[in-house]
Amino acid sequence: MGTDNVVFLEVLEWFDDTGKELVHRLPEKGSGEIKWGAQLTVRENQAAVFFYQGRALDAFPAGRHTLKTANIPILTKILSTPWGMTSPLRAEVYFVNLKVFTNLKWGTRDPVAFKDSELGLIRLRAFGVLNLQVVQPVLFINSLVGTQGKYTTEEIEEYLNRVVVSRFNDYMGETIDSVLNLPAKYDELSEGLAARLKDDFSRFGLGLDHLYINAITPPPEVQKAIDDRSRMGVFQDMNKLMQMKAAMAMEKAAEGESGAGAGMGMGTGLGLMMPAMFAQFFGGTAGGGGGSVPPRAPSGDLACQECGQAIAPDARFCPYCGHQQLVFQRCAECGKNLPPTAKFCPRCGHPADQDKAPWTCAKCGSENLPDALFCNQCGEKHES
Repeated sequence: MGTDNVVFLEVLEWFDDTGKELVHRLPEKGSGEIKWGAQLTVRENQAAVFFYQGRALDAFPAGRHTLKTANIPILTKILSTPWGMTSPLRAEVYFVNLKVFTNLKWGTRDPVAFKDSELGLIRLRAFGVLNLQVVQPVLFINSLVGTQGKYTTEEIEEYLNRVVVSRFNDYMGETIDSVLNLPAKYDELSEGLAARLKDDFSRFGLGLDHLYINAITPPPEVQKAIDDRSRMGVFQDMNKLMQMKAAMAMEKAAEGESGAGAGMGMGTGLGLMMPAMFAQFFGGTAGGGGGSVPPRAPSGDLACQECGQAIAPDARFCPYCGHQQLVFQRCAECGKNLPPTAKFCPRCGHPADQDKAPWTCAKCGSENLPDALFCNQCGEKHES
């Protein structure tokens, strides 16, 4: 790109060599004097947002586009003389990477509090990965990127990690009564947590493609208590096994009196039956298989937030209800898409530029996200 030339028109395009950039601005430093007729090339996995005189004017899908600003070739430098040869008619193009960013890690930096119905108040650590995608380029730039020339996944991971951990704590408190029931509910927790996070991500123009929970681990002392309880269950089964073996031994001895051959046959039969008996008493079945559920394939359909009908990815308005799809900002209270000049939400009346405030736990004084139901530090439920 050449934005400092006097005569020639600019050719604007961008390639992501790092694989981590969500947004890249041209020009990279400050704004430029993009002239009337500049050529903009957008790739299939990109969207471009054109800013002129400080405002987002339009978003461009894949293809070649001709930009039209008030800058005119040759006369640009002459007209900018009163401003030190710098034109006051500034313009920028933000390229947004629309690919799915996979394997973004999330996890609890500090253990979160959880009130277990059997073990009492314990602290848990959780780890996993998620897949992220930008679905509303203009909203994403206006709400998170701002005026940065580059915006990568590393800059957003810390905030998203905090949101995921907070929602994980809420969801655990509502759906799980004890950590003893966790192993069979990882898939259910992953799906429920992803659904809970959908609104948090969409508020910034982001889509959560998939979320996976790799591990939920209690502290060592709690793990030891769980192991001790498991051993107690094994010992109870062993008592039953020993009683059964004693009865079989008595039967064998009784039959042995009538003939050594019969006793030898029973010994062989007992040897063949032992694996099945152990499998029964220890709760395992041959071929029982605890295979993991394969992840669901993404549907690929973009739905209108207002009516839920499937719409095209580059649609400006929903063809069914007319709801605006090119989002410049979103209401922090009800999530309705707002036009760029809105002062109040037309649905709920909430001020357009006012976000929800975080709340402070009355028990421990820790600050939590606005919609969090449980405190991350002490596990106390928030009474709104």
